[in-house]
Amino acid sequence: MSDSPDYAAPAIDKALDILELLASSPSPLSQLEIATAIGRSTGQIFRPLMRLEKRGYLHRDRSSGLYQLSMRMFDLAHRQEPLRSLLSVALPVMREVSATVAQSCNLGILDGDRVRIVAQVESPADFGFRVRVGALFDVATTATGMVLAAFSAGAGAADTASTAFGGLDQERLAAIRKDGAFVLPDSAQPGITDVVVPILRSDSQEAVAALTVPYVATSYSPSSVDSARETASRAAREIQAALGI
Repeated sequence: MSDSPDYAAPAIDKALDILELLASSPSPLSQLEIATAIGRSTGQIFRPLMRLEKRGYLHRDRSSGLYQLSMRMFDLAHRQEPLRSLLSVALPVMREVSATVAQSCNLGILDGDRVRIVAQVESPADFGFRVRVGALFDVATTATGMVLAAFSAGAGAADTASTAFGGLDQERLAAIRKDGAFVLPDSAQPGITDVVVPILRSDSQEAVAALTVPYVATSYSPSSVDSARETASRAAREIQAALGI
């Protein structure tokens, strides 16, 4: 019995070519670069690019015009797995972190050129710093964003991340990768020190998420910033092991 007919769908093929190309690209691409890579003219891919951006599948940087995948594909492909797996594994561990250091903690992932918070655990203390689930923050101005950028493309990510996220300091990104964590006073919230550790893929050292403890220093705090970092680092390794990545 012969195979089913190959019904051509040029518009769909162009859209899929664009998505597959950007999914495998280590950095954002221009319209010309996309067209050249998939063997099309810029005119041929103009409409698919516009529709993919309008539907939320692509993110286009307004200043550079470069395209990259948004989290829309991640959301569709992983509405149940692995995002649900990440949350189901991470939340119990995050509750332990929060109970141990008496601070809140949250989980962030890259969403285009920003950080999206996908999980949050309240501090068991009478006070603490809370971040809304679903909130979006700039990569370049947050400790969580810089950690995700530093570990965004495996080995040698500093150069790629510096270009992709608006000229981040390569030396700082390299230092974060070497140290394996980042501790930084929050520039937007005086009195808070962000303690951030990546949750990594063991095969590529690429971050799937970042665990952040927004440490509030008071006379009632039972643990130090260093203790919070050690606890968060252990938690990140535990989450990674449980995910089997």
